[in-house]
Amino acid sequence: MATIDTLVRQLADALKARGQMMAAAESCTGGLISGACTEISGSSDWFERGFVTYSNAAKSELLGVPAALIHDHGAVSEAVARAMATGAVANAHAHWSVAVTGIAGPTGGSADKPVGTVWFGWATPQGVFTEHQRFGGDRTAVRQATVAHALAGLLQRIASGG
Repeated sequence: MATIDTLVRQLADALKARGQMMAAAESCTGGLISGACTEISGSSDWFERGFVTYSNAAKSELLGVPAALIHDHGAVSEAVARAMATGAVANAHAHWSVAVTGIAGPTGGSADKPVGTVWFGWATPQGVFTEHQRFGGDRTAVRQATVAHALAGLLQRIASGG
């Protein structure tokens, strides 16, 4: 897989070529996606905003994720990733978004949702897409893999038109 820096530069080029913006809704990455995107100069041309919604209350307050959805499915779930991605676009001036919610560890895992479990959501002009991954390694490795996968997934969807 390409490096995070390479993915960000490709994402920047793709979005700028379309005159479009993206937003990020992050839980387990705590702003690392937004940080990677704003690492390069001129990112305000294509990166609109990031939401760090680490707590369940923040997911509800900033992204409009229903508390009942979190209660019924858990914060680390397909339903919540989908709602986060949808909420990011709805609460930003963006055409695209990526959302991540997961368990980076080393604590917090369970038999159903072990450490390394991450749900992704991508809101595109054609709809919202979700995906589940399980990454190995320590907390840093899980978070870095999550950032890379989130960016690669968004880039892939932009390249295919949604």
